[in-house]
Amino acid sequence: EVQLVESGGGLVQAGGSMRLSCRTSGFTYERYVIGWFRQGPGKEREGVSCISNSDSSTYYTDSAKGRFTISSDNAENTVTLQMNNLNPGDSAVYYCGARPFSDPESFCSVSYTMDHWGKGTLVTVSS
Repeated sequence: EVQLVESGGGLVQAGGSMRLSCRTSGFTYERYVIGWFRQGPGKEREGVSCISNSDSSTYYTDSAKGRFTISSDNAENTVTLQMNNLNPGDSAVYYCGARPFSDPESFCSVSYTMDHWGKGTLVTVSS
């Protein structure tokens, strides 16, 4: 059974940093693209950053470039999102997602309910 468990959310002031982790199990890690997505109040879910576990290629949406860094620990089957210089617009529930045999840009650009998802972790950035 595919399992994705997010951790690391909470409350942070604008300009601060936060690290999110996604611990995975139940699938062949190297065959998957893992991504971070977010859904703010009244908004649709959007991709933030994705990484391929087969070749370590990454993709960042414009809002994440220069501020967020995604990394994968293949030994621990864990993907981490380091978020710096946060602003209130980054407040959302952040979800970890996974898709096999894909690429980071494709997964981050268009995600589906049928992809694998964690339950999410809430990030709140105060002004």
